[in-house]
Amino acid sequence: MKKMKTKFFVIIGFLTILLSCNESTNNQTDSNLPDGNHKVVIEEVLQAETYSYLSVKERSEKHWIAVVKDEYKVGDTYYYVEGLQMDKWESKDLGRTFEKVLLVNIISDSPIEQDNGEETDAEVAKHHSNKTVVANDRINIEPIEGGVTLGELFTDKKKYGDKTVKVKGIVVKFNAEIMGKNWVHIQDGTKNDTEFDLTVTTTEQCNVGDTIVMEGKISLDKDFGSGYFYKLIMEDAKQIK
Repeated sequence: MKKMKTKFFVIIGFLTILLSCNESTNNQTDSNLPDGNHKVVIEEVLQAETYSYLSVKERSEKHWIAVVKDEYKVGDTYYYVEGLQMDKWESKDLGRTFEKVLLVNIISDSPIEQDNGEETDAEVAKHHSNKTVVANDRINIEPIEGGVTLGELFTDKKKYGDKTVKVKGIVVKFNAEIMGKNWVHIQDGTKNDTEFDLTVTTTEQCNVGDTIVMEGKISLDKDFGSGYFYKLIMEDAKQIK
């Protein structure tokens, strides 16, 4: 009997060491993630018409994120860098209001390297394609006097091509110092079919969630190569205070 107790405590000790090692390994893995990365595990998936709503666990905390609709599985691990938090977010498709939901533009099954100006054109194109940006249906911005809405821009592209215009919107995505420029995505709540998000290149600094006014030249069918293509983009914009 005494011998069995000894074996029992040896096994418990071994398991404790093993679990400690696993925990240490997991913590080390998380600490080695690229700056700004959030590592989450999917616990529930709700599919709507446009979005995938994911209930995720990040360390010991649980929260909801909304991403462009795609196939996701419970138990899978994903990474994201930033998102725009919305309170009392209503999904008409699901007939549900979320207390809080994070609108995430880019989500990946591997850690996301932050932009450092050394990306290839193809990598930049992947990060800045309008397909990665979630439409925020609750944005409703009054247009700036003498400016145009994004809906007007996208509806009548030829009218505004090669012209300098002013737009007002909320920053939903910001990436700094890529090919010598900052890349800003803004929305104002207007759209033309599936076109709702304006990409702006600038040297100005801003933050996700800021409401800003930008003035710049509209370029059409801008092709930077390697699939880095925009039907409409505002270039070298200045922020109007």
